[in-house]
Formats: sequence, C-alpha cells, structure tokens
Amino acid sequence: MARNLDPDKIAKLHSYDDLLNEKYGKQGTATRSAFEEKALAHYYAEILRDRRKELKMTQRQLADCVGKKRSYIANVERGCVDMQISSFTVLAQALGIRLDFSYA
Repeated sequence: MARNLDPDKIAKLHSYDDLLNEKYGKQGTATRSAFEEKALAHYYAEILRDRRKELKMTQRQLADCVGKKRSYIANVERGCVDMQISSFTVLAQALGIRLDFSYA
C-alpha cells in the first residue's frame, strides 16, 4: 500500500547537517570539531568493547595483554581517552581486529 507524503511536512524536516550546525556550529568550527572528535572516540570505543566482549575477555585481561591498567581500558571503552593511533592499533591487534590502511 503506497502512502502519500505531505509535502508541507517534508519541507519542514531538517537534515542531519542542519541539526549539527544548529547545536554544534558549522563544520570547521572549534565546537563542531570537538563534537566530531568525541563522536569518533565513542565509535572506536564501541568497536573495541564489543570485540572484547565477543571474545569473553575482561577489561583486566585485555589490560594485562597490552601492558596497561584496567582503568585505562575502561576509559577507552567509554570514549574518554584521546587515543593515539598506535594505542588503538595495539588494542585492535590484541583483540584480533585486522586493520587495513590501504587506499585506492
């Protein structure tokens, strides 16, 4: 069954970018960049946490494997650490995540 969409309602919809611009400023501004960095940290944190749980590994076990404290792993998984690529790579390898840095 086809639905008719109300053009007036569609015209009032905001794009994702419009909402981000309104709340965090336009792309390239300090507040927008800070938001995007934090969002990316949470994205990577979720990947690492999900994989660790998939392996049925504790934060302590992962910390011991990479020579860090459990509190560091907890902070990483909450997206509270401004992680360097080298740290992410070490954690990813310990979790068996294959990274592909090739480009077209």
